[in-house]
Amino acid sequence: MGKSSSHHFVLHCKKGTMKKVLFAALCLVYLELSMRVVSAPICSYGQAGCHVPSLADLFERVIQQSSRMHSVSSDLHSEFEQYFFPSKNIMGKRKCHTYDILTPQDKENAQRLGREQLTEVIVTLLRAWGEPLSELHQSMSQDQHQDFNIYSSNKALEISDIVHELKDGVKIITDKMRLMGVLSNTVGYNSPESLVPSSAFYTQGDLDSMDHHDLLYCFRRDSNKVKNYLRVLKCTTLPELGC
Repeated sequence: MGKSSSHHFVLHCKKGTMKKVLFAALCLVYLELSMRVVSAPICSYGQAGCHVPSLADLFERVIQQSSRMHSVSSDLHSEFEQYFFPSKNIMGKRKCHTYDILTPQDKENAQRLGREQLTEVIVTLLRAWGEPLSELHQSMSQDQHQDFNIYSSNKALEISDIVHELKDGVKIITDKMRLMGVLSNTVGYNSPESLVPSSAFYTQGDLDSMDHHDLLYCFRRDSNKVKNYLRVLKCTTLPELGC
């Protein structure tokens, strides 16, 4: 190969290499921009750099969280019963610490309750479970049944985390609804003193298997209520969705 041919061949290779480098660089820039869009923080007030979701989007997220919360709690309750009470002969107290929170018994009653009252019920139920779920996780993590306690305490921690996230999500929704003028400023601000303390039904720090069962039974019931109430609240607040 002559010098001229060699020179052209080298230039051709360099051009090909430069094209590949340029293409790779453009791909990296595109990926970075895409990641910035996807990872943009969610916020409700439109701060700089935030993606502001619609109220329908916010409802969809908390409804998905509430469904997950109920699913995990139902699984844990079922597996707990199978492990500790295989004979199904259970005589728990079954009197939940949330018994005095007036809750609608079905969809029709929830729809008649109105947005403000239904929102208050949701917020109150979620707040009532913060301390009991923390106690449940701590107690299960110290349980002597080694072949079950790791799984159960992890699930209890997951449920507790979901409740905290759900409370934050519902707060964002209520704040947005206030800004839209469909909720009063007093909704969601009930005092903790108005709730029956969970310690009235068990000795804190000294839970036994029956206490665990009763708490799981009660939470499974209340998590199902929260899930259904959020769906009703979404439909009554955003009737244009046709749900």
